[in-house]
Amino acid sequence: MSAQRLASVTKNGVGAYVLQCRKMVFNYCENWGSNKGMINYLKKDIVEFAKANPQIEVVVEQRPAHHPVIRGEYLNGREKVICVRNMAPFEIKQKVQLLKESSGAKLKNLTKRPVLSTTESVRGIWSPFHTNPHKI
Repeated sequence: MSAQRLASVTKNGVGAYVLQCRKMVFNYCENWGSNKGMINYLKKDIVEFAKANPQIEVVVEQRPAHHPVIRGEYLNGREKVICVRNMAPFEIKQKVQLLKESSGAKLKNLTKRPVLSTTESVRGIWSPFHTNPHKI
């Protein structure tokens, strides 16, 4: 009699949850006016975010002569970039939360699926021969 090994398939959220975001990079410029909200966010809220999320590596980099961006890097190797130019600190906080909670997976377009039905239409299939006869 051979010993059969049973193993469960691990799924994120069953037993433990592993946050998919592993790193966030905050890029800003000291001189451009579109960076005011980002600079205020970095001065006031970034430390609080880093303490609340020790599993996420937080990097702050200067990027001269560019608009501010936040880049999220994920466990699946993908990254998402959000431009936060001219945003207030509370709006930037929402974008950071969005990147943190995102999975990093590609967005799927759900609108292009064809409509499939198992029942026929009540009216049947239209044909030009179903209308009144034409006289020439």
